Amino acid sequence: MHILVVHNRYSSAQPSGENKVVDQEVGLLRAAGHRVEVFERRSDDIATRSLPGKAAVPLLVPWNPVVRRELAARLHAARPDVVHLHNVFPLLSPAVLAACADAGVPAVATLHNYTQICPPGTLQRDGRPCTECVGSAPLPAVRHGCYRNSRLATVPLAISLSVNRRRWWSGVERFLCISAAQRDVLVRAGMPSELLAVKHNFVPEPGTCRTADGEHVLFLGRLAEAKGVRLLMAAWDEIATGGGVGVPLVIAGAGPLEREVMAWAAGRDDVRYVGLYDTAECQKAIARSVAVVAPSTWLEAFGLVVVEAMAAGVPAVAAGHGAFVELVEDGVTGLLHQPGEAASLASCLRRIAAEPDRNREMGRAARSRYEQGFSPAVGLERLVEEYRTAIAVRSAQARGGDTRASRGDGDNR
Repeated sequence: MHILVVHNRYSSAQPSGENKVVDQEVGLLRAAGHRVEVFERRSDDIATRSLPGKAAVPLLVPWNPVVRRELAARLHAARPDVVHLHNVFPLLSPAVLAACADAGVPAVATLHNYTQICPPGTLQRDGRPCTECVGSAPLPAVRHGCYRNSRLATVPLAISLSVNRRRWWSGVERFLCISAAQRDVLVRAGMPSELLAVKHNFVPEPGTCRTADGEHVLFLGRLAEAKGVRLLMAAWDEIATGGGVGVPLVIAGAGPLEREVMAWAAGRDDVRYVGLYDTAECQKAIARSVAVVAPSTWLEAFGLVVVEAMAAGVPAVAAGHGAFVELVEDGVTGLLHQPGEAASLASCLRRIAAEPDRNREMGRAARSRYEQGFSPAVGLERLVEEYRTAIAVRSAQARGGDTRASRGDGDNR
């Protein structure tokens, strides 16, 4: 199969699960013998633009005509079987949909977040769930400055959501939701259910699994409010007041709360802030963990670090909402805490560190869950299946057939 992957890469200064997923899927497909090309833009390149060029970037968010022309020309020349869309913000824009239509190439889009119904894609405001814009014009997002706490920065996203909503629904043969929880939210928000399939992200074999009881609790990810970093700090302070759990907390990552985390960890024996890890360092840190903690306060659409822990035979402590409730079987492959509650998170961390035998048992169950649902073999099978479905849908459209029937109900749980 010949696939063209379209992606706007996030800034390299901060960890990006999306960038990682895209790279891993490209590698997986190529290793299986498929021909994969990439059409991309990089957010890092914005810094190298002239001042007028930087000022023009927000104008390109709803529609980038240059990208439409370039991608259409690429598609006409290469004639791939299918286009796989990922992130299009801020430099690609939904103009990629018009390019696919121009060339008559079917499109599949992975939904890594909630940008189809929420301008910043988080369904969260001020640390709490928010659905004000769902199913209506996204004016509340502008009023509240939901993207980067800026009304001005939110405007291009709100405009893009408003003017391109129907274009997305008509221009994509198959949307890939990365969890059933995400799909349920999108269906309730009004997205056509027949377009939405569930295809979990896969995780490569880590090369190393946990062999001992672990030497730390690990937080690995973006240092941001939505990831529950402040909640974790409050819970760990409560644990420390009670004498600790016998191992330190290791925090690896970067983000807007980095200085706050560094100041909080400074001078403590029970906390280590280690900065941004590369892939090999992440794998080693996970394999040495008592548990990986994922206390996100927003409704995670997936939770890559939880599955990376599963692959290494390590249980997770995660917030009991969003995709985590389908990734973590409470008491079997890890523990779920009450979302947003520091005391509940502290209690789960104490429990998972206090019972080594039970911890090892949960680690084995987590590894088994990974093998059954998130391994490369499973990921490849489901990815190719969705490509074939999209191609069949486009063929039916070309013949004037019943495309709704070809799509089915989209629920592949």
